Amino acid sequence: MGNSYAGQLKTTRFEEVLHHSIEASLRSNSLVPRPVFSQLYLEAEQQLSALEGGSRVGNEEEEEEGEGGLEQSCPPNPYQMHPPPEGCCTTDGFCQAGKDLRLVSISSEPIDVPAGFLLVGAKSPSLPDHLLVCAVDKRFLPDDDGHNALLGFSGNCVGCGKKGFCYFTEFSSHMNLKVTTQPKKQKHLKYYLIRNAQGALTKGPLICWKGSEFRSRQASASACSSSLFPPLESSGLPAPFPREPGPGTTPSIPLGAPQAGPASDHASLTAAVGPAVFNGKDSPKRQPLAKHSLSAVPRPSALGILSNSGPPKKRHKGWSPESPSAADGGYPQGGGNRAKYESTGVTCMPRVGLVGPASVTFPVVASGEPVSVPDNLLKICKAKPVIFKGHGHFPYLCGNLNDVVVSPLLYTCYQNSQSISRAYGQYGASTIQPISEEMQLLLTVYYLVQLAADQVPLMEDLEQIFLRSWRESHLTEIRQYQQVPPQPVPPAPGAVAPVTSAQLPWLAGLAASSCNDSVHIIECTSSLAEGLSEMFRLLIEGRLAKTNYVVIICACRSAAIDSCIAVTGKYQARILSESLLTPAEYQKEVNYELVTGKVDSLGAFFSTLCPEGDIDILLDKFHQENQGQISSSLTASSVTKSASLDVGGTPVCTSYHLEPHRIWPFQLAVAQKLLSHVCSIADSSTQNLDLGSFEKVDFLICIPPSEVTYQQTLFHVWHSGVLLELGLEKEHMTKQRVEQYVLKLDAEAQTKFKSFLQNSFQNPHTLFVLIHDHAHWDLVSSAVHDLYSQSDPSVGLVDRLLNCKEVKEAPNIVTLHVTSFPYALQTQHTLISPYNEIHWPASYSNGVDLYPENKKYFGLSEFIESTLSGHSLPLLRYDSSFEAMVTALGKRFPRLHSAVIRTFVLVQHYTAAMMAVSGLSQMKNYTSVETLEITQNLINSPKQCPCGHGLMVLLRVPCSPLAAVAYERLAHVRARLALEEHFEIILGNPSSGITIGKHFLKQLKMWQKIEDAEWRPQTYLELEGLPCILIFSGMDPHGESLPRSLRYCDLRLINSSCLVRTALEQELGLAAYFVSSEAPLEKGAWSEALESDAEKLSSTDNEDEELVTEGSTSEKRSPVKRERSRSHDSASSSLSSKASSSARCGESPAQAQPAGPSRGDRARSPQPCGPAEEGRAPGERQWLRAGRGPPVVISRRSPGPAPQPDPGLKTGQWSIQVSVPSSSSSGSPSSSAMPAAGPLVLQAAQCSVTKACRRPPVVFLPKLVYDMVTSTDGSGLPKAASLLPSHSVMWASSFRPLLSKTMTSTEQSLYYRQWTVPRPSHMDYGSRAEGRVDGFHPRRLLLSGPPQIGKTGAYLQFLSILSRMLIRLTEVDVYDEEEININLREESDWHYLQLSDPWPDLELFKKLPFDYIIHDPKYEDASLICSHHQSIKNEDRGTHRKPEDLYVRRQTARMRLSKYAAYNTYHHCEQCHQYMGFHPRYQLYESTLHAFAFSYSMLGEEIQLHFIIPKSKEHHFVFSQPGGQLESMRLPLVTDKSHEYIKSPTFTPTTGRHEHGLFNLYHAMDGASHLHVLVVKEYEMAIYKKYWPNHIMLVLPSIFNSAGVGAAHFLIKELSYHNLELERNRQEELGIKPQDIWPFIVISDDSCVMWNVVDVDGAGERSREFSWSERNVSLKHIMQHIEASPNITHYALIGMRKWSSKPGSREVREPFSRCHVHDFIILNVDLTQNVQYNQNRFMCDDVDFNLRVHSAGLLLCRFNRFSVMKKQIAVGGHRSFHITSKVSDSPMAIVPAQYICAPDSKHTFLAAPAQLLLEKFLQHHSHRFFPLSLKNHSHPVLSVDCYLNLGSQISVCYVSSRPHSLNISCSDFLFSGLLLYLCDSFVGAGFLKKFHFLKGATLCVICQDRSSLRQTVVRLELEDEWQFRLRDEFQTANAKEDRPLFFLTGRHI
Repeated sequence: MGNSYAGQLKTTRFEEVLHHSIEASLRSNSLVPRPVFSQLYLEAEQQLSALEGGSRVGNEEEEEEGEGGLEQSCPPNPYQMHPPPEGCCTTDGFCQAGKDLRLVSISSEPIDVPAGFLLVGAKSPSLPDHLLVCAVDKRFLPDDDGHNALLGFSGNCVGCGKKGFCYFTEFSSHMNLKVTTQPKKQKHLKYYLIRNAQGALTKGPLICWKGSEFRSRQASASACSSSLFPPLESSGLPAPFPREPGPGTTPSIPLGAPQAGPASDHASLTAAVGPAVFNGKDSPKRQPLAKHSLSAVPRPSALGILSNSGPPKKRHKGWSPESPSAADGGYPQGGGNRAKYESTGVTCMPRVGLVGPASVTFPVVASGEPVSVPDNLLKICKAKPVIFKGHGHFPYLCGNLNDVVVSPLLYTCYQNSQSISRAYGQYGASTIQPISEEMQLLLTVYYLVQLAADQVPLMEDLEQIFLRSWRESHLTEIRQYQQVPPQPVPPAPGAVAPVTSAQLPWLAGLAASSCNDSVHIIECTSSLAEGLSEMFRLLIEGRLAKTNYVVIICACRSAAIDSCIAVTGKYQARILSESLLTPAEYQKEVNYELVTGKVDSLGAFFSTLCPEGDIDILLDKFHQENQGQISSSLTASSVTKSASLDVGGTPVCTSYHLEPHRIWPFQLAVAQKLLSHVCSIADSSTQNLDLGSFEKVDFLICIPPSEVTYQQTLFHVWHSGVLLELGLEKEHMTKQRVEQYVLKLDAEAQTKFKSFLQNSFQNPHTLFVLIHDHAHWDLVSSAVHDLYSQSDPSVGLVDRLLNCKEVKEAPNIVTLHVTSFPYALQTQHTLISPYNEIHWPASYSNGVDLYPENKKYFGLSEFIESTLSGHSLPLLRYDSSFEAMVTALGKRFPRLHSAVIRTFVLVQHYTAAMMAVSGLSQMKNYTSVETLEITQNLINSPKQCPCGHGLMVLLRVPCSPLAAVAYERLAHVRARLALEEHFEIILGNPSSGITIGKHFLKQLKMWQKIEDAEWRPQTYLELEGLPCILIFSGMDPHGESLPRSLRYCDLRLINSSCLVRTALEQELGLAAYFVSSEAPLEKGAWSEALESDAEKLSSTDNEDEELVTEGSTSEKRSPVKRERSRSHDSASSSLSSKASSSARCGESPAQAQPAGPSRGDRARSPQPCGPAEEGRAPGERQWLRAGRGPPVVISRRSPGPAPQPDPGLKTGQWSIQVSVPSSSSSGSPSSSAMPAAGPLVLQAAQCSVTKACRRPPVVFLPKLVYDMVTSTDGSGLPKAASLLPSHSVMWASSFRPLLSKTMTSTEQSLYYRQWTVPRPSHMDYGSRAEGRVDGFHPRRLLLSGPPQIGKTGAYLQFLSILSRMLIRLTEVDVYDEEEININLREESDWHYLQLSDPWPDLELFKKLPFDYIIHDPKYEDASLICSHHQSIKNEDRGTHRKPEDLYVRRQTARMRLSKYAAYNTYHHCEQCHQYMGFHPRYQLYESTLHAFAFSYSMLGEEIQLHFIIPKSKEHHFVFSQPGGQLESMRLPLVTDKSHEYIKSPTFTPTTGRHEHGLFNLYHAMDGASHLHVLVVKEYEMAIYKKYWPNHIMLVLPSIFNSAGVGAAHFLIKELSYHNLELERNRQEELGIKPQDIWPFIVISDDSCVMWNVVDVDGAGERSREFSWSERNVSLKHIMQHIEASPNITHYALIGMRKWSSKPGSREVREPFSRCHVHDFIILNVDLTQNVQYNQNRFMCDDVDFNLRVHSAGLLLCRFNRFSVMKKQIAVGGHRSFHITSKVSDSPMAIVPAQYICAPDSKHTFLAAPAQLLLEKFLQHHSHRFFPLSLKNHSHPVLSVDCYLNLGSQISVCYVSSRPHSLNISCSDFLFSGLLLYLCDSFVGAGFLKKFHFLKGATLCVICQDRSSLRQTVVRLELEDEWQFRLRDEFQTANAKEDRPLFFLTGRHI
């Protein structure tokens, strides 16, 4: 063939080759075999290329090796193809006949394959991404070992059908392969092609050309769609791994964890077999290939590991792997090829980032000689060894691949630990070296050495060991980096010399030398293949029987080591290989074993155990013997029982009651936390939730597809009353209606969910809460479902429904995820913000005990604690005899899955126990102590209760087919033993409801007093008190609650591979429980009285417990396992009694006391009255125990008073008469044995239900899980907590800190959010790609709390309080007070009698007298104003409040907001978004600041005000030019009649109420155009502008920052008058008369919320009969009505009533009054030009102004049929003035008496305006100045030109000094005092002389300073009639700079 290099011929092989050649020629008909030497040459070439394979990666384009002995520098000889025939097709991928050969094109076409031919895929260099299909005679293809391929070729073209190509060269030309080197079948025929489940042709395993199979690193991605893989595999196929995956790329997984979710199935070899059909024919010769196809395809591997190995590119004679040049040529070669490969090779795969365990789709890169797996390995070893690939090359396995499992987990772990921690990466990765490979391996050996014989290695442990080691070795560098910036020079290496590869085997051997051969080290010289072969040899020879782990090290390469670790221990290997199965594969495997009858051998084995023959024969025999006897005894007992019931009426069992629905304090606390989180979402500035726009709440609860959970949730919803409270249903709702609100996530869910979405879309004003209960279930991404739509339709349903676009975007849907195990929702990609997580509160929250004293929650931590208490049997136990039998049988039946074995053993144990309890005492030897205890208590418990209440035993069988088997077997045994009426067996399946027998149904109805004939229990809670075994199946519990009668939780069958935190806690959550206790539980108190503490029911002794296993050898349980002091594996056999239990109705006597607490401890907790009773309800026990012999008095003290059923037992000292023989040494009475078959005599034992309620269930676990749960790390955290949190997530990095015991739930959440990432199959996997910066969904919350603690009740309560809050948001508290001083009006003819007038008649109105008396209830404590119309007696003035009542809350009423209400800043609705300036389409409104100045003579200076005018409001103003000087505010004309706008500008003075002030008048004005100005103080301008960006602001000058409301009113009025003048001037130029300009403004309080109108229906003008009704109207309606009044400009002030729920008929009857107006006034600024507000006033300034207006002769009109409602606002307003001391450290409270002081005194000065101090002092202490006036209403105080409130017990008479003013006639009055306040020049001496005073009347003159005080006294000649003393001068308690007011008091002479 022209090859100069023929390889090195080995003489020993010559005969072999010759023999093969002759044999081939004999077999071949048409083809001539190749010469012997050519064959030898090929062999030689293949051997060498096998050595080279490590460095050669799949570069098809590269020149193939081997063209003669050319040197490396020589160019390759190009291969000359024959030119193709004329006119034929030369297109790549098509044959010369023009037919398409590409696999992608013809995969689904039928292809005719002749017998003996196989379809294979050829690679063309010009089409690297495609495979070309051809048919090749299989004789010319290699076998499994890469041998026995005939030389030569025979193939057909599948395109054009041309047959009989005898040369591959010719064939490659026909296929247009266009090769550059000589065509060889070994090089171009790459893959077998196989049909997948859909019948499509896909790429299969590599063709194992000897040596060349290592050349290709092509990832066979399309194999994923074949049946070799479980269907979900390709949900996210990763790109190839880089050399060193960074943190976050490759997860570390526990060796024992089933790889969650489809994207990470590390298929074991058996999983890979599958029913692969090759080329449509199931060729038996190809079966071995199918079996080991895994070595070519699915064995996972990271792909950059060979870059540092391999020979130079061109071979030299004599090169060997040991030669030093081996490493030199490898580096660039590997690197270059890898890069090329990554860019081109995987185009058929979706590029989905780097993910972890999905790397299964890559072949394990093999090297060196293949290793053959021995044929009978499993048979000899009794377990499949699990081989973990470590460092470097892993050899190629062939042969019996079914019997080994290969996993890349350890490799991944090593790779992760090689990557340097992210925390230190920023300092430069070069300085801190990762842990070396040698050190990793050595640490792994140390770890394996210290594992106990029954422990399984965990990846998490190993990762932490690596992390600790790395940290310790680099401690100095790490500290250095933490303190100083990184140095450019790397620090010197530490003193500890690194382990070299030469030392490694020796050190590893040394480490393993102490472990009694548990770890065996094999050192190889050439390659791992040698070590693996050695290991298989040792296994076959049985020399590794005691070895659990074999570590194979090959340190021959100088640069690096090769290693792998094989787990050969039967126990460990079984658990690890089974843990690599996914849940689906596990189910499939178990199903297969059941269906194919593999388990029959197990049944046969059990039947041989029984000495008396088959158990079934024994059962039948027992059945026949006892049939008559049992039925008669049963009848007798039932007759007796019913008789005893009839005589006494109803049966007596005080303990049975189903708990009524109620809300506990902790549930309310959680509901309130949920509500506050929802409010905080609404309050945030993001506008994601507008609570103000919702009127009601609706909800939908989504739950997993479990019928029981569904019914349970319906029950909760029904009984919580939430539907009635939310107004969703009426009183008489049906179950069908309730079902609308609970959605079971099954196939029918989508329809119901669509209607929910439609409903939410149609009702934008309803807030929909979507509650996702049990939210950790089904987190599979919908993308996975889309890929495999033919799979289970419910896969990915949660993602499809709850994460759909409509839910995410709907502004009225809030999603609440509720779960006990939130970990999978707490990843780096979660949609839930950490601020939206609500964690269940601890028992003490903010110092409040949330849990009632008689309830204690028992969850996982309490169960674990019980194992540590030491003085009692724990609640968590394992069953060592059961475990021993399972282990023994596992060895005997290595091919059976351990779940099958465990189930059969447990069923066998229950069978034997039931037989033993029924009288076949010999069967006790065939069960365990634990199972016997369970069975005895189950069967005997109903006999201790008059009603037959019993215990529930939960038997957890996750696998449904096994559960069915267990159910059938146990039901059969129960029937044979005639125990059908003793206890029920229930098969609990998620997909179906509960089925129970008629007898038990009748009992339940009787206990629960149910009359309905059709009733059936639908939840497990309704099985309360039913003696039963509940076989609970389904891979995961779905949140089903169990009744309080649950006594035993048998979890011995849970999958030992569930070593994931969620799965583990979920199983243990079944036993979570609220324990009832009358006395508070103390540590140890509950556990010391456990049912089985004092005795263990009939059991076997150690000597009897022999288990016949392997023929003659009988394995005894090891003494270690029997050591009970700390092992907690249940009770000691020495405590058991051998008496037959069938004779006993009670429980067995105490043979010995367990090591218990001291007497002192016992005194502290109630002592049990019986071995199996708990002493917490002695009253009940006393009633039950009647006349049973001489009494024993047990006297003890309770831990505290406790509620007892018997009123006689209320004291702390209990003296209980118990009539039992006192035979027990400990004071515990023992029951005597009862006759077996006699009538059932009711034991006066306590009902077992009562006992069950008072203690948590006992939980039995598999030993592996028990160890995992009870072992703790250094911080005391249970090991289970540090496991991978969930199957669907992976660790982001192995460089993560450990969880800590002290972490709160919040800290744990943050930990998982930092250190876990979702797998590609997780629904959150792609959430970060959505473009959101934060990635959190704003309306999504997560509630997490322990299982069975009451989360459902909490979230239903949340719905209720949310609904109440929304209603509350639409309600306000408005003042509801009746008018005061009504009785002081005189009945006369001065009322307005035109009852039907819509407007006042001006002439009539002028005749009405002014009513001086204040009727507004807010002035109840103000001074009464006297007029000559009244003759007030001293006692006339109502009932005055006592001083202490002054601060009593004013009366309010809660009112629903109408559509015409005014709103504060919390209201957002679509209509008024634009009005408020928050509309998303508009930018935040721009505003401009405008100065506006005018002069005012009284202030003696120019006033400068500032307007802030938003752009949208500029049309209300006139500017000198656009954007120029503000000139005036536009005013309409009096004659305008438009109904489109309100004419009067509204001014609202406000302070301290930027959030709560009711400034949104959009709805109140019914959308009408209006001008609204907020009047604010300068220092509050910014905050008001922020909250009300679209409102006009009038900013008061800074001098008014501390002024009161009088200043605001004063400036509003003055500004408005000035503006009126400007507008008159401006419009006069337009020809408009000055009097036509609208002169009114509105001054409104900031708390006016709604306006009402009274409609009066009078039966006639004068009639006394009239009716009226009140309705809510818009402010627009009222304003337009008032503005349309005839002659309106003649009125100075117009107002309305303050609303009251009980208006007097008088004010409603009279449409108009001439009296005081308050709160909302319409002011005529033109008429009141000369009447000013007092700018100094803080209180009563409106009364003062009203009096001034009236005295000026102007009209005040109140429209009585309009009323304003005022909202109670607790912040701001006049409350914002606090009077404090100027000396800040003075702790004294300031009382009003201290508001004034003597001038020049050393009194503490106060930080408050002088005017405020004056007003407050006069309100509370004016009697000091006016002693004669106190309660002396006929002699009021004369107040000149002002009204000041002197307190409710002093009356004042107001007079004006202005000329021509209207004053009352004072000639009749003798005044008791005179008040002169800042009087001006109008008050003269002559004016005062008109008034008469009582002798001793007092005078008070108030002036701005002392000099004006003296001037006033002189000017008014006061000393003529008044006597002054020096000490009668006072001042307000202000410092001089605060300008105090001065007073002078005197007495009338």
